Amino acid sequence: MNLWFTESQTKNLGLQARIKETLFMGKSDFQDVAVVDTHQFGRMLVLDGVFQTTIADEFIYHEMIAHVPLFTHPNPKKVLVIGGGDGGTIREVVRHDAVEKAEMVEIDGMVVEVCKKFLPEISQALINHDPKLELKIGDGIGHMKDAENKYDVIIVDCSDPIGPGKGLFTPEFYQNVYKALKEDGLFVQQTESPFYHQELITYLHKEIGQLFPITKTYLANIPTYPSGLHCFTMGSKKYDPTAANIGNIQPLKTRYYNKDIHKSSFVLPNFVQELLK
Repeated sequence: MNLWFTESQTKNLGLQARIKETLFMGKSDFQDVAVVDTHQFGRMLVLDGVFQTTIADEFIYHEMIAHVPLFTHPNPKKVLVIGGGDGGTIREVVRHDAVEKAEMVEIDGMVVEVCKKFLPEISQALINHDPKLELKIGDGIGHMKDAENKYDVIIVDCSDPIGPGKGLFTPEFYQNVYKALKEDGLFVQQTESPFYHQELITYLHKEIGQLFPITKTYLANIPTYPSGLHCFTMGSKKYDPTAANIGNIQPLKTRYYNKDIHKSSFVLPNFVQELLK
């Protein structure tokens, strides 16, 4: 069998993966949902034709979107994850001793159930009903409108700024995030590829920087994401992630994140620095 799945990473570039088997294909109220088993990356979640996560490299994204903010904040008791239906981010969040409650708001219940069935390594916190976790199937944007001075850390684990994820990249949404955070709270959002999505990154850094006194972008290398170079943007009311006291952080068994990666991920190439000026 010689079947290939192609993600159009830009209008001029695609990434192909040869498929062993299609495990699931369906359409939710929000998007096309598929899980395929690939030769190179193993099982892969695909939403609206876009690679979301794979068994082979998911740990990089999920560790970096979770541990960088949670080790920046000195006492992240209450955490909110918006999106993240595959369960990987919340899996990492509940591992932190300081976290007492972790809420997760995911708009697409089909994604959650499909990932629990076909990507159990990633969804283990959802499968095991971790006692710290409260899962809500609903609209993260609406959830933010109703929250005020509630969370220490908010993690926006969203898909691309199209379809159901589009509203998570707006000034109104960031204003609601700011309102929902406690006086020393911080948030992180995945903000695409600094190689292919430069206008978006410049725009987001400006919008977030108008609200948060500390706004930082950091990088990770994720093979299945466009260009392999991915970035995250943090908005913080008080704590600077580059000055975080990570010398005595809780030891966690990780595959990508460590103390040195925490620091070095904020060291940006010149072309990325130029985007943020």
